[in-house]
Amino acid sequence: MKCPYCSKDDTRVIDSRPVEENNSIRRRRICDSCGRRFTTYEKIETIPMIVIKKDNNRETYDRSKIEAGILRACHKRPVSASQIKKTVDEIEAEIFEREEKEIPSTEIGEMVMRRINALDPVAYVRFASVYREFKDVETFMEELKKVLESGTN
Repeated sequence: MKCPYCSKDDTRVIDSRPVEENNSIRRRRICDSCGRRFTTYEKIETIPMIVIKKDNNRETYDRSKIEAGILRACHKRPVSASQIKKTVDEIEAEIFEREEKEIPSTEIGEMVMRRINALDPVAYVRFASVYREFKDVETFMEELKKVLESGTN
């Protein structure tokens, strides 16, 4: 590490400690040439997950959008906040376990659909009606029939 005061390369670490909930390291250094001390921070460099929207625009992944969609679908339903948080955590884990740094929004929507169906059938139908953009009553009824059939098995 180059000294910020004399620009020499002969510096050494005299103290290290984790900061920001162990997400980075603070290093106290001393320059062997000029004797001055300085602090550096080391942090993991991460590339954000990119979501490819239906219109092919790209935006950075935003957990709050998944959370908001599930909250709207579960409004006034017997689904606890901890169940919703756990569901969002599971979806997020599945997203970040992928090797790619881009994911289509349709894949995220399908992940949400699978998990929300296990939470509450009414919430599933609510979410599906918005996500699948039903064009008419017949396609909506077909989805309802699927839910009713899976509930009777």
